[in-house]
Amino acid sequence: MAFIDEAKFFVKGGDGGNGCVSFRREKFVPKGGPDGGDGGDGGDVIIKASRRLGSLIDFRYRSHFSGERGSHGQGKKKYGKNGADCFVKVPVGSLIKDAETDEVIADLIEDEQYLIVAKGGDGGGGNTHYTTSTNRAPRIAGKGKPGVERWLRIELKLLADVGLVGLPNAGKSTLLSMLSAAQPKIASYPFTTLEPHLGVMQFENHAPHIIADIPGLIEGAHKGAGLGHKFLKHIERTKILLHIVDASKTIDEIVEDHQTIEQELSRFNETLLNRRKLILLNKIDLLKDKSHFEKLLKIFAKKDVSVLAISALTGSGIHELKKYLVKVLEQWFDE
Repeated sequence: MAFIDEAKFFVKGGDGGNGCVSFRREKFVPKGGPDGGDGGDGGDVIIKASRRLGSLIDFRYRSHFSGERGSHGQGKKKYGKNGADCFVKVPVGSLIKDAETDEVIADLIEDEQYLIVAKGGDGGGGNTHYTTSTNRAPRIAGKGKPGVERWLRIELKLLADVGLVGLPNAGKSTLLSMLSAAQPKIASYPFTTLEPHLGVMQFENHAPHIIADIPGLIEGAHKGAGLGHKFLKHIERTKILLHIVDASKTIDEIVEDHQTIEQELSRFNETLLNRRKLILLNKIDLLKDKSHFEKLLKIFAKKDVSVLAISALTGSGIHELKKYLVKVLEQWFDE
């Protein structure tokens, strides 16, 4: 099943019920009088965030959501029943926009957070509301007002504490499987990861944290090249980025790979340049020349970035990586 992180949908609040024109016919009431009840209010359309959802797949099968219409008023001052609200459940991390103006309506980042996006129409008043000193028996009643209707756009930005970025085949999926219980597809050909994968990192005596594996980026990703451009928005909420580099390549290739990813991140969103980053020199199990690794450390030291050597395949350096993540994330949450 494809991962869906954007959708357009229509919402309409329920129409209000009509008021009633009615008169009493009581035996011991000499002149009777109007007793038409009010119409019920239409139901609202309410968007509600839920941690139980992970994508917008439901919007593939349904794109119209409407509140129930309010019931009409009745005689003997019986008010019409209000229409039922329509609840639209979306994943936590959903950004709701007006489809025409692109205005941000809500950013749902908490479980159970909700917002009324289409108000139901008010019910019309019964003829009891229209009595005057000169018209004690009005034969008119108010009509229910229509509910608000609009087209909306929803964008899902995954809520993850740690984001994995890198070129295709850098080893992101393998690393995710080592850091969590997630089981992403792993193979030796490019673009193994075709959609974001989430995993939960469990730490002894520490709170768990969510990690996201973003599909591999290539040069021009911010313009739409490759697969990563669709998912770059998912790293905007992360606290720390782990930039995985294939250390088995030549020095020049590694430096170029690092620059490519940095450029694509900055061109997509300049604020990502200031995000906490850690360079992970992966696949060190394939290195036979230690001087190769030492040269890399000197190069990245000049760039003033933190570097850690790991092997996602053998598990080398993974324990040190977890300790680093615990320290950084706890500092972030304490701020």
